[in-house]
Amino acid sequence: MTISKGYHNVFEALEDNPAMAQNLKIRSELMIALRQYIEDAGLGQKEAADVFGVHQPRISDLMRGKIDKFTIDRLVNMLARIGKTVKVKAA
Repeated sequence: MTISKGYHNVFEALEDNPAMAQNLKIRSELMIALRQYIEDAGLGQKEAADVFGVHQPRISDLMRGKIDKFTIDRLVNMLARIGKTVKVKAA
């Protein structure tokens, strides 16, 4: 019989460092919010780039889920450009 460790989320399984796992989780949630906005607004990548003040390849990275290309700061700034605020809740 094999006993495996349980994880609270996929990021804990991917990353041994708890702080880095949390950072990945936060970036993922912010990226999902941005992607959802782009899809709901029906924006193309060039239009989205203009809205968020970035170059089109950055939107491509966002849409492809390339989490390593973004910092929390950059994602929060992109959300601020569309009037969205980020609330932090310690669990």
